[in-house]
Amino acid sequence: MNNLMWLVRAARWVRNPPSPRMVALVLAVIAIALAIVGLEYFGLWPEWATMERQRGVRLPRP
Repeated sequence: MNNLMWLVRAARWVRNPPSPRMVALVLAVIAIALAIVGLEYFGLWPEWATMERQRGVRLPRP
């Protein structure tokens, strides 16, 4: 059933494709995300911009 929904979505995109501006926006967001991941992977991301991993709030059990 899920495959049928994807086919319907693809048919809708073929009939009414996104504008070139929207495609450029999505590609720009993906490029920025990949650049941030690459900077962090190579250790070039500043320490002040890294979020500390905090444990979730634990509620006491009754």
